[in-house]
Amino acid sequence: MTAAGFVGLSDQGTPMARAIADGGYDLHVWARRPASLESLTGTTYTRHDSVAEPAVAVDVLLLCLRDDANIADLLEHRRLLDGLRPGSVVVNHGTGDPGANVALGERFAAHGVAYLDAPVSGGGPGARARTLTTFVGGDPEAFQRCRPVFETFSRTVVHLGPVGTGQLTKLLNNAMTMSNLKNAADMLRIASALKLDIKALVRAISVSSGASFMLSALATEITPDIAGHLQGLMRKDIAHFADAVRARGIDPDELRDRGLAGAESLVEAVDIVAGRAAGTA
Repeated sequence: MTAAGFVGLSDQGTPMARAIADGGYDLHVWARRPASLESLTGTTYTRHDSVAEPAVAVDVLLLCLRDDANIADLLEHRRLLDGLRPGSVVVNHGTGDPGANVALGERFAAHGVAYLDAPVSGGGPGARARTLTTFVGGDPEAFQRCRPVFETFSRTVVHLGPVGTGQLTKLLNNAMTMSNLKNAADMLRIASALKLDIKALVRAISVSSGASFMLSALATEITPDIAGHLQGLMRKDIAHFADAVRARGIDPDELRDRGLAGAESLVEAVDIVAGRAAGTA
């Protein structure tokens, strides 16, 4: 593969696109809002006026969008299928419903196009550091063709199985993350009530046996100004998790409830660590 298309210039998507260009790939980009292209200043790429245009020019088209509905919009209203060449690959780096991704895979396959569901973990900071984890479901041959592209922005790339398994793995990861957030939030509430020095406490526990990614992120990557936005994404993802697990005949309620409680605690936990909550040291 030599040419890669990219759609979705978000806080996470922009550094992924930059990494692809830096990896030596001919980068082609379309954005819903032309102003989004300003985030690629200094990066060599070809701009397109419709999403169908880069689809004609590339070997792989990577989509880093908020949800499956955004991909459906590209298909239904943006004529994406008109541009895709047989033998090319479409990759979904967003987090969504595994069943919906299976349906998307079948739709692309009917046009001779391979589809990989490949959600990533690590957020904007991981994308900028090029240390994302990429969970991939789909055809093994298509995966091997795309793996070098994924490695431009990932520290770890794992093939999990057929289409849908990438999403299942990401949702399990997110459910665990939110469950750990619930533990961190409960601990921080107690520590605040005890009038402990919260920042010193977090520094100490973050390098001890009680450490977790979420506890460390509350003190660094997750700030009060983005906590509300992340909370909304967490609510979306835990709903996808519960729906996907129930659809496969398994009861998700215990982990779902803990994860949702963690998501609902995010803003309060960040405020405690930032010293904005009443009674924090």
